Amino acid sequence: MPSPPEKGLITKRAVDACTKDVRQYVFWDTGDGSTKGFGLLVLPSGTKSYVYQYRIGGRGGRLRRFTIGRHGGRCTPDQARNEAESLAEQVRRGIDPIDAERRDAEETAAKAKVAEEQQRLSRELALATYAETFLKLGVKPATRQRTREGYAATLRNHIVAVLGDKPLPEIGRRDLVRVLDRIPIGQPAVRRITFAVLRMLFKWAKGRGDIEVNPLDGMDPPPNVTSRDRVLSDAELALAIRAAGAMDAPFGPLYLLLFATGQRREEVAGLDWAELDRKSATWTLPRERSKNGEASLVPLNRHAMAVLDQMAGQSAAGRPLWPRTGLLFTTTGHSKVSGYSRTKARLDAVMLELARKDAKEAGADPEAVTLAPWRLHDARRTLATGLQRLGVRFEVTEAVLNHTAGASRSGVAAVYQRHDWGPEKRAALEAWADHCDRVVHPVDDAGNVVELRPSMNP
Repeated sequence: MPSPPEKGLITKRAVDACTKDVRQYVFWDTGDGSTKGFGLLVLPSGTKSYVYQYRIGGRGGRLRRFTIGRHGGRCTPDQARNEAESLAEQVRRGIDPIDAERRDAEETAAKAKVAEEQQRLSRELALATYAETFLKLGVKPATRQRTREGYAATLRNHIVAVLGDKPLPEIGRRDLVRVLDRIPIGQPAVRRITFAVLRMLFKWAKGRGDIEVNPLDGMDPPPNVTSRDRVLSDAELALAIRAAGAMDAPFGPLYLLLFATGQRREEVAGLDWAELDRKSATWTLPRERSKNGEASLVPLNRHAMAVLDQMAGQSAAGRPLWPRTGLLFTTTGHSKVSGYSRTKARLDAVMLELARKDAKEAGADPEAVTLAPWRLHDARRTLATGLQRLGVRFEVTEAVLNHTAGASRSGVAAVYQRHDWGPEKRAALEAWADHCDRVVHPVDDAGNVVELRPSMNP
């Protein structure tokens, strides 16, 4: 068998004529129109590849061979020759094509890695997704459900609502300033809570290595919330009770129960019939639903009992029965009510309407009557202040409010004081019901009921 040719002008005919041999060989490009260093490598298997052979640094340089590509398909003799000429130009400029190819490969790999990381950022570290991961894994297991729900609401309403799916590592201090600036200046407590949730999230993210820098480092928290001391006057308390009584369920009865018991808004709103016992007239608030994580036994005075009997639809019965289970204050049947700002505005409107009606009946100018701003939590402070005015012991007032951080529950008292003040709490809340009756229906010296003429200045 004759040996295959070793040189000649590389054309399609020449390439086709290069048959396989027992050894590999290179058919070098020579003759008119040839490109120095350009060749066709033929393997014993018959595979043909175009190559370019060169030296860097002159004759004393190392001989190197660059594989252009396999013959066939998109790699034709003319295309391979053009590539060889381009490689020859690189060599003339002192560029090693193999090193350049390696650098190109490294750059391509680096770009692919960056693209892959970007995809991961978009997928795993997008704020909206990461917030759910934080709630699931980053919040301590012992955290109460209500607190978890608060974290979730803050993330959803104030953080994700502004930053959306922005990847966590790309979130900077200006982004966080934008989150806080979106919260109305009249809601300082919301700003503080939002900052606290952001601090927890980014601290957890940095501890996991998901971010290198915490954008909150060195950032001052929002100022402390000024402690409120608003207490409703007797005239305002009477108007609030009358207005709540004029409102339909579920919010009218809810507000009446707030005024009657002094418990926290969310604790009353989430009330379940299973927590109530009519025979003993008590409400057992479980620790899972209390703000401080402490269970509390709340005696139900006659005002509270009347509201609950009405809610049960049995106010006219001789011995009404309450449902065994189910939420009291709900519009869906499976979740507690919400939308307090709207219904509180309705309560204020009814209060103002009643106050102006009273003023008109008294011969005063109804348009001159105004209502000082107040919050639902002020009703709880009003009850506490009212009990003190009625001479109720401070320890009993604290027990009624289920306070665990006051002076009556600290130091030696916290260790040795185990009395639950049950009878005293019941007496205090009944005294409070008497007080509410007096402010809503005051009597003159002769014992006659007289109409309340409220002064709207607290």
